[in-house]
This record gives sequence, structure tokens and C-alpha cells, in this order.
Amino acid sequence: MIDMQNRYSRQMLLREIGEKGQERIGNTRCLVVGAGGVGGPAALGLVEAGVGSLTIIDADTVDISNLPRQILHTPERVGMNKAESARIALTAVNPSVPVRAVQSWADDALLTELASDADIIVDCSDNFRTRHAANRVARACRRTLITAASVRFSLQVSMFDFSNPASPCYACSFPEDDQQDVKAAAVGVFSPVTALAGMIAAGEALKWAAGMPSLVGQMLMIDTLTWESSRMRLARDPGCSVCAQH
Repeated sequence: MIDMQNRYSRQMLLREIGEKGQERIGNTRCLVVGAGGVGGPAALGLVEAGVGSLTIIDADTVDISNLPRQILHTPERVGMNKAESARIALTAVNPSVPVRAVQSWADDALLTELASDADIIVDCSDNFRTRHAANRVARACRRTLITAASVRFSLQVSMFDFSNPASPCYACSFPEDDQQDVKAAAVGVFSPVTALAGMIAAGEALKWAAGMPSLVGQMLMIDTLTWESSRMRLARDPGCSVCAQH
């Protein structure tokens, strides 16, 4: 208790959080999908704030081209699995938060297994196949889902609370059959944008955990080249195949 008072004192000074909000954060189990440019900062923000536990999943390995934007990885860990590299970095930042590294591709079966030990899923993957898998699992397991992505100079963060059966889902706005991946390796990405996307996702997860108003049911889009931003309220698609199953 003394350690919590000292370590998280600045956060607990916020009347919107306080001791009760910090306790709620400390009881929240997080699953982060992706340990790259967006997932790394998201996981870092969550661990720094003192979440109850964090599981991070990624089957990829650290490449030297990742280092300018994937802040948890170092040159010494090039070739290491990204989830394991992230676990090492996160444990060094806050040893009091248990961090589990899962070195596998995120499919429906594995995500369903991991979701049973999570209260919130933060999807920071870089492909639509994984995003839709995370959406299906979060809807089926009634978990809160945050989806964060970045490309070029832009970022996008959406949030869904599936404890509410009437909630829209990711597929309502982005039908699976219509999506084509646009990856940083092909079109480029401004390094700070990935960190911004990840930290915004972490902030929304922490606000949700503490019982504060959050981005639930909305999508935030920011163009960091012009600093134009917009926020849209998401609507449920009556023809959505994912929602129809639940």
C-alpha cells in the first residue's frame, strides 16, 4: 500500500482517479495484441500506470528497421521475439506488474483463451485479419476492446464495450471483406505517430478501468501532419455478420 501511494501518487492526486480509481486500475487485467510501434507504447503506458497484469502477444521478431519507432526494443535484442523483448523492457520499468509474453500469432482460438484472463483487449496489430479476430473474440467474450492503428502521419483509435449487447463492433464500420492492409513497410509511417496511437489507447484503457468517461462507441482520428482531428460516434450495422451472432 505504501509503495502504491508513493509510486502512483501523481496519478492519484487527480480527483477523477484518486485512491479508488487507482485500485480499480490495479485490479484490471490487460491483453495487448501486438508488440510493435503501437503495441509497445500502449503496453508501456498500462504497466507504468500500475495495471493488475498484462499479457502481450506477438509472433514476430525484432528487426533493425523496427527500432526507430518500436520503443520497447533495443539493438541488442534484434532477432528476439517481440513479445519477449517487450516483457523484458516492461518488467524493468515496473517489476510489480506481472507481464506474460505469448510468442504466437493471434488467431480466434488463442485470443479466446487469453481473453478469459483479461478484462480489456487492446488491439495494436498491423493487419485487418488480426483486428477482425480480436473484434470477434471480444464480442463473443463480452470484453471491452480498443483498436489502435497508425500509418503515414495519421492515427486512428476506436473503443467498444461489449458488456452492452447493443454496442456496435469494429466490423460494423469496417466489414471484413472490404479491407485491404496498408502496412508501414509499404507506405511508411512517421515514428512519433505510432507512440501517440499507443499512448492514446493506453489512456482510454486506464480511464475505462478507473471508471471515467472514455471513447467507448467512438472513433478518434488525428492527422499529425496538419493536426486536424475528428471524432465520430459509431453506429451498429443491422447487417453486420459479427453482431448478428450475438
